[in-house]
Amino acid sequence: MIKKLLKSVREYKTSSILTPIFVILEVILEVAIPLLMAQLIDDGIYKGEMNVVYKIGVELILCALLSLIFGALSGIFAAKASAGFAKNLREDLYFKVQDFSFSNIDKFSTSSLITRLTTDVTNIQMAYQMIIRIAVRAPLMLIIALCFSFSINVELSLIFLILAPIIGFGLFYIVIKVHPLMDKVFKKYDGLNNVVEENVSGIRVVKSFVLENEEISKFKKVSNEIYKGFSKAEKIIALNNPLMQFAIYVCILLISWFGATIIVNSNMTALTTGELMTMFTYAIQILSSLMMLSMIFVMITISMASADRIVEILDEEPTIKIKDNPIPAVKDGSIEFKNVSFSYVNNKKKECLKNINLKIKSGETVGIIGGTGAGKSSLVNLIPRLYDVTEGELKVGGENVKDYDLEALRKEVACVLQKNILFTGTISDNVRWGDENATNEEVRRVCELAQADEFISRFPDGYDTYIEEGGTNVSGGQKQRLCIARALLRKPKILILDDSTSAVDTKTDSLIQKAFKEEIPNTTKIIIAQRISSVENCDKIIVMDKGKINGIGTHQELLKTNKIYKEVYTSQMKGSDTNEE
Repeated sequence: MIKKLLKSVREYKTSSILTPIFVILEVILEVAIPLLMAQLIDDGIYKGEMNVVYKIGVELILCALLSLIFGALSGIFAAKASAGFAKNLREDLYFKVQDFSFSNIDKFSTSSLITRLTTDVTNIQMAYQMIIRIAVRAPLMLIIALCFSFSINVELSLIFLILAPIIGFGLFYIVIKVHPLMDKVFKKYDGLNNVVEENVSGIRVVKSFVLENEEISKFKKVSNEIYKGFSKAEKIIALNNPLMQFAIYVCILLISWFGATIIVNSNMTALTTGELMTMFTYAIQILSSLMMLSMIFVMITISMASADRIVEILDEEPTIKIKDNPIPAVKDGSIEFKNVSFSYVNNKKKECLKNINLKIKSGETVGIIGGTGAGKSSLVNLIPRLYDVTEGELKVGGENVKDYDLEALRKEVACVLQKNILFTGTISDNVRWGDENATNEEVRRVCELAQADEFISRFPDGYDTYIEEGGTNVSGGQKQRLCIARALLRKPKILILDDSTSAVDTKTDSLIQKAFKEEIPNTTKIIIAQRISSVENCDKIIVMDKGKINGIGTHQELLKTNKIYKEVYTSQMKGSDTNEE
């Protein structure tokens, strides 16, 4: 796990190495200062030697200044190294997610991915900074201060060793209790982000149904669970400070008592006043080091849960693999399904597509209808290889989709899916997702084909109109038409419309179908629709039911031979008659 995370340090290795070097120099000077203080007291002040006082005084000032400089440099490099490490780690996670297939993304929720890219990375950043700075400083100061204290007086130094097991036991208790609690808390964070994301993205629905109080209750419930988890963990972590304070005060009291006794009984031969003062300083340094170590343990304990979650993303292998020497171009828009079966969970008992056999010629217009859960979207998602078939073979342009370069395949298969997404930026920016190098005339042309130009021209800023996040300032029908225009700009060999004209009126739908027929006759068009009117003029219509093809034919043929198609047509015609009355 650590090796996997450290790969993200990269160009910040120098800063990561310089930080502990400056920390070591800082610690050496800090530990040397008490020795100089002892000399100042015993050889200078106590004996009245002012020359010694001045000399050692200058040395103390130099040590203090150098210690300050080294401390500042270690802080600067530690901040640079940890911030750079976090930046690289965040980028690595983000780039990894970009390579995920839909199956991989289904495994992790959106809210969980956001938590890992933000809160978890921040925890790792803080832990890394502590490791390269405090984790070097604390044990080094502890060891050197202990060695120097033993060189001064062994009996007094034994006090430190007596207190060490008590502190060690306390730290061990904190670590084993806090880690599982923090693991649960970060999972709750995923739930909190999910509630916030759903509420913000669906705020119009929430307000239209006057469900603000219910959403607030959901938020409070998750937030309260996080509060309880953190509170429980913090109560255990809070034991750290009183434990360390107790150890420091006990240590000072014991050193004062036994040190004064040694000085009086030996008449300052076994221990001098200056050495006793040095022991006090070393006591504080040793116990402060132990307190720092306890802080490191706590931070590492918290970050371990975050590290596990981050490595889980880094270790996740994309389910869609690209073969060596893939085919670089798609010949045409022909499609062939050969005994194709598909399951989202790779379980034959839970297949949503079963034994699909289908041939679509290049340039054909194919309609697909069927009830909810019939497998319509699952069928078309296999064509651009958003998912891989579980069984059988799927060919595009006469070649197995698994043999293509993935980017080349998806450039030739444009999808307008059920959930239409627009991004923050102008209308032109959004349409140019289809081709970033498209001219203004090309953008306008595809918008005319998608019947979007008429409403765009009514906006004061036209094609420079700013689209808010998620396209919340345009209607559902307008959003659909912009997404269709974006797909058309790619000039694909295959165009898939997954119920993407459901929010437009029948007249506009008819005009879009007409534009497809006249303007892109060589493009294979697959239209999933609920309305018969959207598919009745297709070259052929596929009727799907329970993951299987129930019937294939033209509008007239299916009216005569397919029960499901006839029932849908009859029910929609009755609805039309009712509306006309």
